[in-house]
Amino acid sequence: MNWLDKIHWDDDGLVPVIAQEYNSGKVLMFAWMNREALMLTNETKRAVYWSRSRQKLWRKGEESGHAQLVHEVRLDCDEDVVLIVVEQIGGIACHTGRHNCFFKKLENGQWQIDQPVIKNPEDIYKPTA
Repeated sequence: MNWLDKIHWDDDGLVPVIAQEYNSGKVLMFAWMNREALMLTNETKRAVYWSRSRQKLWRKGEESGHAQLVHEVRLDCDEDVVLIVVEQIGGIACHTGRHNCFFKKLENGQWQIDQPVIKNPEDIYKPTA
């Protein structure tokens, strides 16, 4: 049996993926992978996700330069969630220009932003002509 066959893929052929920072243990982001994305991630040791909105492979950092170098790939006990332990190049994982995607914290019934923008997204993502 192929190692990919052990994973419980959803009806769309996807598995949820959590990216955790290697040196700090912080959760950086959540995304999806299909079989090809996970296979490429394992082969290249660089995070490759599946973009549901664009319906195509998304090589993390292909536009921003903020790639994720993969140290470990793990599968949870139910075999339906993947954890990748990564080195985040450039210190920015979120498309908003923040260190990670979980920058809103619930306080007193309100979502409060508790992390600064490290780099303006307009400076990261150049418009295509």
